[in-house]
Amino acid sequence: MKNIFNKHTFIKSLVIIPSFFIASLSINSCSNDFLDQPSTNTSDTESVFQSLDTADIYVQGCYRGIVPTEMYYQLGAGDTVVHSAEDGTTNNSKYNICNYFYDAKTPYTLTGVYSVMYASIERTNIAISGLSKLPESTRRNALLAEVKALRAFCYYNLIRVYGDVPAVWIPLVEADPNDPNTLYPKRSPRDGIYDRIIADMQETVNDLPATGTTGERLTKSSGNALLARIALYAAGYSLRWDLNTGTPGTMSRRSDAARVRELYQIADNAAAAVITGGTASLVQAQGGKSGFEAMWFNFCQRKFAVSNPEMLWHIAEYGPNTNSAFGVYAMEGSRGGTYGSRKALQFILPSYYLSFRPGDTRRDVSCTSYSVYFLNTGAATDTWVNAGTTYSCILPGKFRMGWGIAPQAADQRNLNIPIIRYADVLLMYAETQNYLNNGPTAAGTAALMQVRTRAGIGSFAAPTGQQAFDDAIVQERKWEFAGEFNLRTDLIRMNRIASEINATKQAMKNLSDRTGAYAATPIYRLYKLQKNSQVYGDPILQVPYVDLTNPAQIAAVQAVPTASSGYAAYQTTLRGIATANGMTVAADDKFYPTNMFQAYTSTFNGNARKAAGFVGGFNQLQIGAIIYTKPTASSENGGKYPDWIEGNGDGLFYGFVPNKTELLPFASASAGHPLVDNPNLSQLPGY
Repeated sequence: MKNIFNKHTFIKSLVIIPSFFIASLSINSCSNDFLDQPSTNTSDTESVFQSLDTADIYVQGCYRGIVPTEMYYQLGAGDTVVHSAEDGTTNNSKYNICNYFYDAKTPYTLTGVYSVMYASIERTNIAISGLSKLPESTRRNALLAEVKALRAFCYYNLIRVYGDVPAVWIPLVEADPNDPNTLYPKRSPRDGIYDRIIADMQETVNDLPATGTTGERLTKSSGNALLARIALYAAGYSLRWDLNTGTPGTMSRRSDAARVRELYQIADNAAAAVITGGTASLVQAQGGKSGFEAMWFNFCQRKFAVSNPEMLWHIAEYGPNTNSAFGVYAMEGSRGGTYGSRKALQFILPSYYLSFRPGDTRRDVSCTSYSVYFLNTGAATDTWVNAGTTYSCILPGKFRMGWGIAPQAADQRNLNIPIIRYADVLLMYAETQNYLNNGPTAAGTAALMQVRTRAGIGSFAAPTGQQAFDDAIVQERKWEFAGEFNLRTDLIRMNRIASEINATKQAMKNLSDRTGAYAATPIYRLYKLQKNSQVYGDPILQVPYVDLTNPAQIAAVQAVPTASSGYAAYQTTLRGIATANGMTVAADDKFYPTNMFQAYTSTFNGNARKAAGFVGGFNQLQIGAIIYTKPTASSENGGKYPDWIEGNGDGLFYGFVPNKTELLPFASASAGHPLVDNPNLSQLPGY
């Protein structure tokens, strides 16, 4: 039997391994269904692969930690939809990476993605080697297909973050210690890596089980969905440069156009296999909820029997042993009470919030215009409310705290990490059909319209021209996938990141000035005072409100009394305005107007909340302070754009440099960083 640790005393530099290699052989499962399984002796992998039962446990362990925190906390923003609301100043890693400002020798780069992905690749390489030595059988072939897909997923993540990366295809114990490439592997061309992992999946995807008991493990439908996604990335645009010369790169596709078309066809076939497979579908309206809301509410509630037909693959995060910080950052924020105190550290750009068409049910699921706070001091007897916010602090909504189930601790949300949904398959299929046929087909249009119809905008017809249809898919992906951690790199592979960033920056300036498309955007919103039930599983979607456009009504809400003696009469006026705008109003309901273009903490907004019962004006939110204290309108900022929109070197996307920042550099500040530990790694040009 082989003692792998004795053979690995020399491999410190390969993938920043020393601290996590032991973890790479831990067989504790990723799923709550498997957490009680025993660990296998980490010094003897041969015994693991003498039995399909123990091999199966090992494969389950390959899922664990496969999505590092950085993938959503750092790279889940900066996509022209989700933005960083980190506390303190704008001089922190999350805010800078969100805005494409990073450097190899500062904290503003990523190291976790690199190390975690290669740890996972080592685990899968061990499994592939071990399983390949077992006799063929249906179960063995399914396990082999599973770990090959997981390895492909890891390389896909590495390439979309770093571009060309080292290719490691065998376990370290099987590598030649005298080969310099074992110790210090160089970058390998991404096209070769893509070709290999795609070929692996093409050969084995049909060996995956047709169905599964949980969406936490890959099946034939989720495997094909992943294959389609990776093939589209392989065919798409990315920042490319000559690895031999290190000359500046450019955004381009691979040079062999025939292979690009082949990759689109592979993606098309894989997406079609999911669509025709009969096991996947979009969640539809139920229980008074729209289909989109029902999908996400039930996913957060872990009612996977409802969500799994659409949520094809999600990573298990449950209980004290397997629970990441996922979902702690992208939510509505809460101060005290049942949910504890947890700040939302990401927010939604108001240009995105205002982009939805009337009737689109996705807006109020993906975006929340409230945060959970208390009326008085936060004592146990206090009243918690869903406090309506301003345009500068619209918050992520798909993973809101109140929708979940009670966690073991504040940073353990029991919230699985979504990887791929059937809606993604439909939009990928619409995209491949458009590309392969030089314009939209009936089948591709039908796929797009399935997504729109479920969203409530089925009357919004699909374009008929190729470019217009491609543009429509870009926008549809933004409406559909906000906060699901792929939009940033989706825009890059579609060669839209620069144009979308420029358009968003201009849109935010127009909104700030209330010009162009935003000339008639209502300034005042009348929120209803809404208590928060402080129970997990609260189905709250949004705080009831009306946007005010009637000049007389606006003048009335502006007349906020400065003394409590005027509050009763003011509330009578507000109830009349709410009733006139179609709201159902009870005699004891209270309301508060909000100037949506001012900061949440403005004098007017604070006084208006006082009139509804907020002690002291309630001038705090559980959101990063760099955003909720800021206005949106230039007129509220001395005629200048607020610094979060266009600041002195730190406005929206201030670090974006085309043909450079589409990829991240390898960190090189200290030991443990790839470029320090591996002298054969080359840096991204420009750093």
